[in-house]
Amino acid sequence: MGSLARPPYGPGMTGTTSGSRLHVPSYLREDDSLRTPVGFPDYRSTGLRAPLRTPVDLPHRLTEVTGPVLGEDRVQSQDADLTLRNGGEAVGQRILVYGQVLDSGGRPVPDALVEVWQANAGGRYRHVVDNWPAPLDPHFDGLGRVVTDSLGRYEFLTIKPGAYPWGNHHNAWRPAHIHFSLFGRAFTQRLVTQMYFPDDPLFGQDPIYNAIPPAARHRAISRYSLERTQDNWALAFEWNIVLRGTDQTPFETDDDGDVA
Repeated sequence: MGSLARPPYGPGMTGTTSGSRLHVPSYLREDDSLRTPVGFPDYRSTGLRAPLRTPVDLPHRLTEVTGPVLGEDRVQSQDADLTLRNGGEAVGQRILVYGQVLDSGGRPVPDALVEVWQANAGGRYRHVVDNWPAPLDPHFDGLGRVVTDSLGRYEFLTIKPGAYPWGNHHNAWRPAHIHFSLFGRAFTQRLVTQMYFPDDPLFGQDPIYNAIPPAARHRAISRYSLERTQDNWALAFEWNIVLRGTDQTPFETDDDGDVA
């Protein structure tokens, strides 16, 4: 999967026609050494999903780098407010989640599509395969999306998700987290990650969190922001997403896209 980092084209690639030949953009690849491993023994299901052979690196095709991408005209302002759905207000602690999408040089990345999905306050997803007996909230679907502004900023109003059991090992519970997906200028430019909350007591026994290289784990944890917390309304958590470089946010491998 290509990185969202700019510039989008490789050396000598313009993305324009030259005579009758079209130069296909070549997107930067991620540094695999900075990613979570495809197979992690304590994360039991990776043993079933991880490839047994070395993956084949396929070149990008024309349709993958020039095809339509969901743009700002398809994202509505209400998509950033996850607390109001189906004519009512969601149950739970309101939180403001905000930050910037940055490249390796600390420069903002504008016009990136940021999507989130999460469990409700009781720790349950609105999904057909989530059948643990926590209540469903009719006014919360756990889905949101925004496009970053000219300064690379995003912001969501949502409900703090609850922890939930997931059966990886005895008495296994996932720490509270929000899934993030970021799209760049093409669908080949997609990154997926998870944001956690400070001082969660479940970190120590969660293999998904602990699959992140130790030196990078703090970059997956949001920062409580008193300055953005809204009096009598919502707590605030800041989480900046760095796409490449030594401060890169930990991203999931393609094989981990269906993690809980």
